[in-house]
Amino acid sequence: MALVSSRLPGDTRLRAGVDSARVRLRRSVALLLMTLVLPGSAQLVAGHKRLGHLVVRIWVGLLGVAGLFTLLAIARRSLLLTLVTDPTVLLILRLLLIVLALCWVALFCDAWRLGDPLGLPQGHRLAMVGVNGALCVVTGGALLFSAHIVAVQRDFIQTVFTSGVTTDPYEGRHNVLLLGGDSGTERWGMRPDSITVASIDEDTGKTVLFGLPRNMENVPFSDGTPMAERFPEGFDCKECYLNGVYTWAIDHPELFPGERDPGVTATKQAVEAITGLPIGYYAMVNLRGFQELVDAVGGVTINVPEDIPIGGIGGAITGSIPAGERKLDGYQTLWFARSRVADDDYSRMARQKCVMSAMLQQLSPRAVVTRMQDIADASKSLLSTDLPASELDTFIDLALKARSQPVATVSFVPPTIQTYDPDFTLIHSMVADAVAKSEGATGDGAGGRKPKGAKAANGTDDLARAC
Repeated sequence: MALVSSRLPGDTRLRAGVDSARVRLRRSVALLLMTLVLPGSAQLVAGHKRLGHLVVRIWVGLLGVAGLFTLLAIARRSLLLTLVTDPTVLLILRLLLIVLALCWVALFCDAWRLGDPLGLPQGHRLAMVGVNGALCVVTGGALLFSAHIVAVQRDFIQTVFTSGVTTDPYEGRHNVLLLGGDSGTERWGMRPDSITVASIDEDTGKTVLFGLPRNMENVPFSDGTPMAERFPEGFDCKECYLNGVYTWAIDHPELFPGERDPGVTATKQAVEAITGLPIGYYAMVNLRGFQELVDAVGGVTINVPEDIPIGGIGGAITGSIPAGERKLDGYQTLWFARSRVADDDYSRMARQKCVMSAMLQQLSPRAVVTRMQDIADASKSLLSTDLPASELDTFIDLALKARSQPVATVSFVPPTIQTYDPDFTLIHSMVADAVAKSEGATGDGAGGRKPKGAKAANGTDDLARAC
């Protein structure tokens, strides 16, 4: 009995030591979790009330600001977009995220110190080092990554968009010229292969896409412009098609003093005269870099109506895109939009509109955030526009509205419009009818004749359905 009794105090001390180690471990874990949920609360519990109160108040204030932004996103989306597209606001947000990341990591380290790691058994101490390190990496890393995304967005806005003057909507609509440019050693400079006017209702986002064939002849120019004075009877030089206006103007910059891009200016003047719509802004995409943008967003799903050859016309056919619903990468999407060896320019125009529709519908906010670096890098090298940065929020809001609206299309192609002898009066009438129909008034919107089959996207009241 004496032997047994002599061992009891040691066993009790051992159990007490084990219990004490467990208590210290639980306390250390609790302090870290408190810092994760409510930064500063660990310091309050540990008796560092001055620091704890300061941090908790700051954290509650930040949560309040986040809640306010959430309410803005629900009730006043336009105001929120104004803030998140303002370079100054983005700079402040980036700095705030960096400071928040550093401070939160510092609080985790302080909470780990308050847990008395040196008083823990070695195994527990190593475990706590791992937990604390993981929390620092996750929280600090997430905030620093967010700061990086904000920096990329700010740089993209400042690089691509201008600081020029804004233009007012025309009769309640924003008219934007969309150009798909291409160039090569076998071509006479840069020529837009895709010419489209997007007419967007400033309130609803309802959009009509007007497709202009690149081979339209004898195109007029807006009255009082240098091109109208040089070509009073229309652009009637040898092989002078609509897409050649750009290159001609580039070769005659003296007619456009002070213009950053004479080719775009002249093309806008031609499109305005053809459609009767004043053009507010333009956006030009270099088709040779377009595949980078599609790859950056993870590809695009398109219904391929028939096998589309890859290559041809100036080169060998190297493959094809099989018919059916396909997830296309950038290279395939580029050839889907530009191939014409098996059909004609007008079929290609229809496919280009389907690509626009697919990009509009499938580009999700999540893809934009997770692939912001790739999207920004691709866009900076292929996108040129005169849209002011101050108008970016307006057009993002319109794009979000347009996603929930059917997009109508009208194309000035045969048999309604003969490209070698266009009836510009009829074109003006088609434009007016399409705009009126988009706004709910009567009008056939397509000259009374709608294309069918593979060219259905050239004239439809619902582009997504036609594709």
